[in-house]
Amino acid sequence: MSDCNSNCESCSSNCSDRKSKPDFKVQPHELSSIKKVIGVVSGKGGVGKSLVTSLMAITMNRRGYHSAILDSDITGPSIPKAFGIKEKAQGNEMGLFPVKSNSGIDIMSINLLLDNETDPVVWRGPVIAATVKQFWSDVIWSDVDFMYVDMPPGTGDVPLTVFQSIPLDGIVIVTSPQELVAMIVSKAVGMAKMMNIPVLGIVENMSYVRCPDCGKEISVFGESHAQETAEKFGLEFLAKCPLDPAATALCDAGRADEISAPWLEPVADAVLKLV
Repeated sequence: MSDCNSNCESCSSNCSDRKSKPDFKVQPHELSSIKKVIGVVSGKGGVGKSLVTSLMAITMNRRGYHSAILDSDITGPSIPKAFGIKEKAQGNEMGLFPVKSNSGIDIMSINLLLDNETDPVVWRGPVIAATVKQFWSDVIWSDVDFMYVDMPPGTGDVPLTVFQSIPLDGIVIVTSPQELVAMIVSKAVGMAKMMNIPVLGIVENMSYVRCPDCGKEISVFGESHAQETAEKFGLEFLAKCPLDPAATALCDAGRADEISAPWLEPVADAVLKLV
């Protein structure tokens, strides 16, 4: 710029000659204690990302770590229902408090603040993004070892807000078996690289269903392409999650805490490497 004085710290312009990038990070609540933050992302909707997020938190919780879930999918929140949480989040002059699941997982979601869980959230992007930041800055997260941020699909306002505002230690990408997954994963990986966020690996959901009679694994959505996709981007292929009617039934009944998901143990191992 013609009037540039080379003092980037006092300049609000984001020009190509800028020597230092602006820091959009938001500080957590002064009473919060959060050790590691993992984003759970997907390039498209309908891959079961919220279920995978819930099971990741449950798996780590069973290993003796205090897990938490920040549900940033403001327009499509499903975490509270999966855990059977009916009570509303409470607060005082200090801040908001997350609601605990039956097994002690701390959860904050927009459905814990609405009068009715079926009320639609018809907000514009900036309002949604501001709400997500408040879930980080205004909620008191006590002694959390691993926080999982359930993000809405795509690369829009909210994922960008999370990447810029919350200090993520890494992300896990959730996919499905269809061949178009490579294109979708490439978008998520590309965004993570742009924001300098490490990708811990790929989890493929709905990989197969196990026949209740013979035990054979049936690839309902075709053969998996996740392994080759992970290799293409130099990522670790962490897990293949089945279509499990029993897990679905437990979620519908609000009993996600009871689900057994041994296939996600490698994901827990990958997250623990951050420690």
